[in-house]
Amino acid sequence: MKWILGITILCLSINVLAFPITIEHKYGILTVEKKATRVVVVGQVDQDDVLSFGVKPIAIRDWYGNQPYGVWPWAQDKLGEAQPVLLQARILDYEVIASLKPDLIIGVTSAMNEKEYQKLSAIAPVLAPPAEYEDWTIPWDVRHLLIGTALGFSGIAKQQVTALKQKLTQAKLDNPEFKDKTAAVAFYYNKQPGAYASKDLRSQFLMDLGFIIPQEIDQIAGNAFYASFSEERLDILNNDIVVWLATKEAIERASTSAFRQRMPFYKNKKEYFTGDLVGGAFSFFSYLSIQYLLDEMLPELAKVTKEAS
Repeated sequence: MKWILGITILCLSINVLAFPITIEHKYGILTVEKKATRVVVVGQVDQDDVLSFGVKPIAIRDWYGNQPYGVWPWAQDKLGEAQPVLLQARILDYEVIASLKPDLIIGVTSAMNEKEYQKLSAIAPVLAPPAEYEDWTIPWDVRHLLIGTALGFSGIAKQQVTALKQKLTQAKLDNPEFKDKTAAVAFYYNKQPGAYASKDLRSQFLMDLGFIIPQEIDQIAGNAFYASFSEERLDILNNDIVVWLATKEAIERASTSAFRQRMPFYKNKKEYFTGDLVGGAFSFFSYLSIQYLLDEMLPELAKVTKEAS
């Protein structure tokens, strides 16, 4: 069976790769001549994967959350005392990146375009997103294997992916009450509600646990990974559980009418509010943050599901 990542490698042992390593991606082929020691991360969440291999980036692109050096609590122990340069979230500052003299730039979750890729490639070899996936929908395991391979840790990456998938399978077995329950990962953006389609990684986490994402959400989303609708259509969220990607207070502030209070999911207490920290882990959806979700989010999902049954 052809490996979907398109990686050509020669393994010396389960954890050690021979260099050079070549990896196919959206804009061509990355060739890594030797193990990288000066890694710049321009993907919004790729730092988690890099840190999980014991590699400390010299620069990390910020995303959101105002976390130190762009690293959230579930990964901060991996960063240790390192103090990487924090790159801007919205733009790629090529001058700053070039001044750091990186030997590898990682941007799997950057949604970079070809022009950006070419500019970065003039600085150092670049691991761009894989061609097989739309922006923001690259599965966590694909991302982890790609980054692990580029850093010379293919064997370790495979072991870590296998172990975490086993944890996810066990979580599903331990919570049979999730099976075939409908669920929606919902949000408010600019005072307008919405929900993530089944292709979104957050929805896929719930599906891995046994929940079902209603087809109506996918139909409204179309080719996008989320669906937006008016408050008059909050009935779309009438599922066995609604996972709000925010604090309860934020959702109550964002709701501009009494529609939510009229909904069965509100009256029957079928809502779970992630809050900021769990919401961050949910949105990062990385090898490290998923483990945090299993510790922090899973028990709350079980509690709400059981109480609402």
